[in-house]
Amino acid sequence: MAGGGTRNWRLVRADTDAVPPSARRFMARARQRRLRALLPWLIGVGVLAAAGGLTWTVYGTAVLGVRAVEVVGAETLTPDQVRAAAAVPDLLPLARVDLNEVAARVRGLPPAGRVAVRRSWPSTLVVEVVERTPVAVVPANGTFVLIDELGVPFRSMTEQPGGLPLARLATPGPADENTGSALTVLAALSDDLREQLVAVSVESPVQIRLELRKGREVIWGDDTKSDEKSKVATALLGQKGDEIDVSAPTVVTIR
Repeated sequence: MAGGGTRNWRLVRADTDAVPPSARRFMARARQRRLRALLPWLIGVGVLAAAGGLTWTVYGTAVLGVRAVEVVGAETLTPDQVRAAAAVPDLLPLARVDLNEVAARVRGLPPAGRVAVRRSWPSTLVVEVVERTPVAVVPANGTFVLIDELGVPFRSMTEQPGGLPLARLATPGPADENTGSALTVLAALSDDLREQLVAVSVESPVQIRLELRKGREVIWGDDTKSDEKSKVATALLGQKGDEIDVSAPTVVTIR
């Protein structure tokens, strides 16, 4: 350049019209390819964020917390007794409630036989209780203790309830051998014997007797062959005598 001076360079943005259409189409397709490549990642991030927010809402906040404990099936137990045994804190996230632990705590109530616990969204815990069914009454120190078909004592009463036979047992319980013998005999009795029965007395597993109305007794012996003994004793109810001995059902004595 004349005069030996320096050149001054200047960047000039080209007008859009200056870019050939083919180049513009190429750049547009490139942008679309980049967006398509990013789209799965963007969707994944969004899904993870939504899932994280939902999980936090369900498990970490009181939005879906326990606001009510509904008790179903309780009869002798009151709903308040069941709720107290369940011991579920208010507003504890419903999803975090350990259903098995709650059921185990409620089963600790003596009258509760079977217990099922379930969630009822959004904020209710449902506790279903099936109470024990009494099959006999054990007199004990002026009170009367109900036992179920497993021999579990579950309720004490001050007066003898009607419709249940007495079971004279020293230490009633599911592990007590005498209790098991009494239940075996009671389950084998005919309707006629049940109608006449006042009490079953078990001093030992081989010393079982039935106390009937009008002071009559049936010597049962042990609890083996109870079905056969029941049939024989039922057939002899019409015979005279205050004591029917069916301990050996093939050799019966009446006195």
